Amino acid sequence: MSIFHYNTPQESYDAIVVGTGISGGWAAKELCEKGLKTLVLERGRDLKHVKDYPTANKDPWDFEHGGRATREMIERKPKQNRTGYVVSEASDHLFVNDHKHPYNEDRRFDWIRGYHVGGRSLMWGRQSYRLSEIDFEANLKDGIGVDWPVRYKDIAPWYDHVERFIGVSGENLGLKQLPDGQFLKAMELNCVEKHLKSSIAEKFSDRLLTIGRVAHITEGTKPGTRSSCQYRNRCIRGCPFGGYFSSNSSTLPVAEATGNMTLRPNSIVHEVIYDEQKGKATGVRVIDSETKETYEFKAKVIFLCASAIASSSILLQSKSNRFPEGFGNDSGELGHNLMDHHFRVGARGKIDGFEDKYYKGRRPNGIYIPRFRNIGGDTDRKDFLRGYGYQGGAGRAGYDGGYVSELHYGKELKEAILHPGGWSMGMTAFGETLPDHKNRMYLDYDKKDEWGLPTVTFDADFGENELAMRKDMKQQAVEMLEAGGFKDISTYDDIGGMGLGIHEMGTARMGNDPKTSVLNGFNQVHAAKNVFVTDGSFMTSSGCQNPSLTYMAFTARAVDHAVKELKKQNI
Repeated sequence: MSIFHYNTPQESYDAIVVGTGISGGWAAKELCEKGLKTLVLERGRDLKHVKDYPTANKDPWDFEHGGRATREMIERKPKQNRTGYVVSEASDHLFVNDHKHPYNEDRRFDWIRGYHVGGRSLMWGRQSYRLSEIDFEANLKDGIGVDWPVRYKDIAPWYDHVERFIGVSGENLGLKQLPDGQFLKAMELNCVEKHLKSSIAEKFSDRLLTIGRVAHITEGTKPGTRSSCQYRNRCIRGCPFGGYFSSNSSTLPVAEATGNMTLRPNSIVHEVIYDEQKGKATGVRVIDSETKETYEFKAKVIFLCASAIASSSILLQSKSNRFPEGFGNDSGELGHNLMDHHFRVGARGKIDGFEDKYYKGRRPNGIYIPRFRNIGGDTDRKDFLRGYGYQGGAGRAGYDGGYVSELHYGKELKEAILHPGGWSMGMTAFGETLPDHKNRMYLDYDKKDEWGLPTVTFDADFGENELAMRKDMKQQAVEMLEAGGFKDISTYDDIGGMGLGIHEMGTARMGNDPKTSVLNGFNQVHAAKNVFVTDGSFMTSSGCQNPSLTYMAFTARAVDHAVKELKKQNI
């Protein structure tokens, strides 16, 4: 990729993209393919595909501490360590130092970040589900928040476009609440998951079990540097095969191949520059994270794709006579309506039989049970709005004693390895969170980071609707496991704080009315049409589905609109 040299004079570009994660990579690819000279700015370090995945091929015994988090890692990441799944020897290098990148909490928020080229596209869960017409109509129907300015028919062609490029494996189901897509060969359920699928189909008329829809290539190749998934399940370390979709293996190499992309890492964008005479943005201000030198870059169109919190932070810092409360913040909604999915509730159980069955490989995917609540008719509930889906899977327990030489020798050890334990199944629900103006992030100018920029403060939590939903999330998991003949069923419910789902969204929501929203239906800032925000910021409601596929589809659609408007000289 073309790397910007620090001593190069200030330059102008056709487009600027801020961020290189899921959305930023897509914005870069689409803009470059359409012929725009595009500057892509990343606040973190440069990270090369394959070369900079140092743990990708390590086995547990290759790590000094068996892969576990060390005390030193936990001390550097005290907040991210609260999640229980971010900090480890295998992925420590991909997550930020909490002390170097501080934030504040009025109410708990687990902000999980990766500052490097590719962002969290290297560490994401790859689950890829479409929102449905039910989701886009929900706010209007329920009188919650504001109405989406789009409907499913507006986004469906862009879901198609994205799925064909990234490669999503899955199964078409014909469900109105989970639209079908352009899928590669589905991954296979194991025997216990197939058993539960049959049990659910037999005993419930309103739900079904399928394999997860994931952005993994299961057949053929895809553009960039990608080949089929190797079923190693080491995805969080970076995949040298490009088996799953990431910016580094896919969109950025394609953007680079056009010759239209200039990538500048270590570039902290902190302000969008507004020209009052022109009534639009003219560029961005940047601090070099290493030298602390400042730069201005100019462009005809700007795409903010830095993540829901970072993009809104940039807009809030971008103050002018026209926008004294932050760029595009005429509505006062910028930073508000923060959402994240709530999960960590469900059930697990054991099942007899199937001792003669096993499975091959480490499938980087699990089961999915699509939403079946509040989608019309008998599914509608009086105790909560919206719905949830389940993710999970079945597996066999290993040798409980561990491979310890003092416990077994010879024949006994061999038998223990060759005869794994019994089968068990776990189901975790992911639920929708309603937009709420009181849930917000804001800037603290009294507490600044090492670059002199204000830090983010979170003031958000789940509400009564989410808490009511969780009772049903737990109960239905139990009922489905019981229907499958599972025993020793136990439940769990640990909601924690927002941020755990790593699906933060909604801080610069789109809407029809500039008085109640920040963006229009094409992700443009209402008051400055050449600024687009296409990461999770724009989400008007959260749905219960993993949202990254939606970010990609809206990004591609927004770029298409931006280029058409540029050609018409409307922006």
